[in-house]
Amino acid sequence: MHLECQFEVTQTGQAADLLRGQTNLPKSRIKDAMTKGAVWLTNEHGKSRLRRASRTIDAGNKLAIYYNEKILGSIPPQPKLIADKSSYSVWYKPPGLMSSGSRFGDHHTIGRLVEQDLQRPVYLVHRLDRFTRGIMLLAHNKQAARHFAAQFKDRQTYKEYRAKVVGNLQDQVTIDTPLEGKQAISHITPLRADEEQSLVKVVIDTGRKHQIRQHLAGIGHPVLGDALYGKGTPPDLQLAAVALAVECYETGETVTFSLAETPLDSELVS
Repeated sequence: MHLECQFEVTQTGQAADLLRGQTNLPKSRIKDAMTKGAVWLTNEHGKSRLRRASRTIDAGNKLAIYYNEKILGSIPPQPKLIADKSSYSVWYKPPGLMSSGSRFGDHHTIGRLVEQDLQRPVYLVHRLDRFTRGIMLLAHNKQAARHFAAQFKDRQTYKEYRAKVVGNLQDQVTIDTPLEGKQAISHITPLRADEEQSLVKVVIDTGRKHQIRQHLAGIGHPVLGDALYGKGTPPDLQLAAVALAVECYETGETVTFSLAETPLDSELVS
């Protein structure tokens, strides 16, 4: 079932009752959709997700529900904690888990899962593609979020990946092909190869959308499992973020997080 409904509230009432009157959905489904981030409130403060069914909504405000049974019924894979530094935490994001949500919900995102797990607010400072696995850093207050966001923007972080690619890639190469009119730089180092595929180390100076996937496909070595820029089935995308170095918000020192230091190696490409 798929339903999208937006309306202006004409008479003050509780959110779930107002939504039920407009959609005829059972109250239990409305509450589930609210918990999972598929209901939105627009008022004098702007637009935000509405999760509390009993909240009183004033006349003149707007409500919207984006109900997709398949999305709301999906069960997300669970992230694994690597380090908890109070003001920020570092996690392993498994393939299939999203970095950010959509109007149809956010229960299948790492941000919402971590927010519920740690009972702290979560601020995204960088992203990984849905089917890319690996290290993600999440901030837990606005000051830490600004601190880390500035580092990613100013290219003051170290980001290392592993990828299995199609074909025998023998030579180290730096790819600087612009993406969407913006500078993009990827350093590729072969680690081992046979006639059909290669395992490579990738260090990126920039963080454009699908940068690694586009750059490797552009030199004739698409990432294995990449249905968008090569061939394959998305859950098997052979790309992992394996190391991240940043300036710690709490100490000011450079800290490095690596999957090689965690019991997650069996989940990496090998």
